[in-house]
Amino acid sequence: MTFIRHAFVLMLSVCLGCVAQSAAPASSTGLSNKIERQVRSYYKIPPDVKISVSAPVPSSEFPNYDSVSVIVDNGEKKQDLTFLVSKDRSSLMRTVKFDLNKDPFVETMNKIDISGRPTRGAKGSKVVLVNFDDFECPFCSRLHHTLFPEILKEYGDRVTFIYKDYPLVEIHPWAMHAAVDANCLAAQSSDAYWDFADYIHSNQNEVSNEKTPSARLEAVDKLTMQQGQKHNLDIAKLQACVKAQDESAVKTSMKQGESVGVDATPVVFVNGEEVSGGAVSANVIRAALDRALKDAGVPAPQHSAANATPASK
Repeated sequence: MTFIRHAFVLMLSVCLGCVAQSAAPASSTGLSNKIERQVRSYYKIPPDVKISVSAPVPSSEFPNYDSVSVIVDNGEKKQDLTFLVSKDRSSLMRTVKFDLNKDPFVETMNKIDISGRPTRGAKGSKVVLVNFDDFECPFCSRLHHTLFPEILKEYGDRVTFIYKDYPLVEIHPWAMHAAVDANCLAAQSSDAYWDFADYIHSNQNEVSNEKTPSARLEAVDKLTMQQGQKHNLDIAKLQACVKAQDESAVKTSMKQGESVGVDATPVVFVNGEEVSGGAVSANVIRAALDRALKDAGVPAPQHSAANATPASK
């Protein structure tokens, strides 16, 4: 389920802005207060979020400016942001420096371990779509049905599709259990994993409508064993895995998601480029895939008039 993601932190980390200050020199305390007021106003930071402003120090990159550190603390997360204040204390500026020697999309993909994960579509392709998924999330189900079969039919011969686990355990009580069970299936059969994912994302109510928490977990296990039988898996091995409920792999996947900014589901990455979170439309997915294919030197598929994706500039 998609949630508002600490909007003020995200805005601060990507915005490039400049705000005016009074031309009169200010004391250190007065300057800190002015900076805090400007930052709160411009970025609409809530009153209960603490802001601390450091004393100015000479900037090593901008000779006419001093550097100040602004720490934004909402009680759960802290972010240290650097601003520039002019020597005459008349203006404050926030700049973002980019290292053009690094590809941010490659850096993101390097943080996501996809080895050993079940795949759909092309094998070893130059374009990989990774979706951080929650089996109990209704928005994940909507996106799942956009990807499969719609997007898979168009791109399955040139794109690899991979799911990573990100159960929202605080609001989805059986999502972790389902992720563990799915991985038990994946350990023996990629097809069994995907059939389980397809079924769960089409029949979440079959589990959620059970009256007690234990009954819901039992329903998940039942569906898991049915897939095991359908795909002729080693049932004894599957039962042992389901009974053990080892959450370590799922938790590792969640940490990887957090390292690339995931805090809700679903979130899709195409070769490391984040596609807007939530149950995005097929055309949004197509645009990301077509651009990644172009960058990789692979032709994009032909789209019907109804599904045409705007050409990249």
